[in-house]
Amino acid sequence: MAVEEMTGERTTGKTVLLIISGGIAAYKALELIRLLRRAGFGVSCVLTDNGGRFVTPLSLQALSESKVYADLFSLTDESEMGHIELSRAADLLVVAPATANILAKMAAGVADDLASTVLLATDKPVLVAPAMNVRMWLHPATRANMATLAGRGVHVVQPNEGPMACNEFGPGRLAEPPEILVAIELLLAGQTIGVASAPLAGRHALVTSGPTHEPIDPVRYIANRSSGRQGHAIAAALAQLGARVTLVSGPVSVADPAGVSVLRVESAREMLDACKSALPADIAVFAAAVADWRVTTAASGKIKKQPGAEPPTLALVANPDILASIAAAGPERPRLVVGFAAETDDLMANAQAKLARKNADWIVANDVSPGSGIMGGAENAVHLVSASGIETWPRLPKDDVARRLARRIAETFG
Repeated sequence: MAVEEMTGERTTGKTVLLIISGGIAAYKALELIRLLRRAGFGVSCVLTDNGGRFVTPLSLQALSESKVYADLFSLTDESEMGHIELSRAADLLVVAPATANILAKMAAGVADDLASTVLLATDKPVLVAPAMNVRMWLHPATRANMATLAGRGVHVVQPNEGPMACNEFGPGRLAEPPEILVAIELLLAGQTIGVASAPLAGRHALVTSGPTHEPIDPVRYIANRSSGRQGHAIAAALAQLGARVTLVSGPVSVADPAGVSVLRVESAREMLDACKSALPADIAVFAAAVADWRVTTAASGKIKKQPGAEPPTLALVANPDILASIAAAGPERPRLVVGFAAETDDLMANAQAKLARKNADWIVANDVSPGSGIMGGAENAVHLVSASGIETWPRLPKDDVARRLARRIAETFG
């Protein structure tokens, strides 16, 4: 069986010129740079005067590990590179956040600062991620400017809908950095962006997440240390690649992912019923840490501790096997079924046995032994086990594990 080692240090050989204009959402550019660098892209930044009121050149330089450009009339920069060369040195220009002001400049062909001059002088593809007040976004002038830019081939990551810093609600929130990263990766891979062209557009994904709580009495239950972070991140990553996602979640404290339909459950039996109700699905990822057992009969009232009495004996019965139930051959079996194996001993042997026993297509195996920090933590170190071999991934933040898994799923449906 082949084993593929995958390291976290990689480079795509592609570079992005990130233009940061002046809006409260400029702080998200810092996270976008971090994601781009981790994905292997080189990043240079152009910061407008107004953008500099929200983020500092030092912060951008520290994260990008490249010089930050701001002044059109800097003699040093003009002699060394010049705005023409700067505008064409990158593989993609990204404006994030793109304010109503800079979009208007782009549409009108104004070149009165370094950012607008670079955008006018470039011969490379341009991606904009608008961010502004809902009324500004819906204003006829902005709509006309966006139509003009679309007609010129400028790509757009549409803003999200939600509460804003100005205490209004509606479309206009900057897309989240992972969403912008997906658009960048698609464009630099020669693909178009948008719902219809996303890699998993038209696919339905079922994802389970979190623990289950199996009641002992009205105030006590059997559970585990699952936080739901990994399952929720996988649901978000699949949605960002265009899938329609149904997330079946046990009790968690993490926020619901954007653009995902969430079914909340408590017990393993409720989770199985919710999964069955969500079928048919093309993809099923079972990341939930389901309790293996439940008490035979939960007490209707709180079990009281009696002085001098022995602790109560709990009779246990096995919970339904959700992964095996959904992965069983039949007309509603998803095309790709992915299970998780959280183990403390004999990780690979147990994962390979589970792959065969549960009739899954892939098993994502991770070591949750004491001291690993995986269960309930912010990072994960996984092995992707399939009939064709094992991929060993480096320890990564759970969001990055989710995006990598989502991309592998998209490749399968390619």
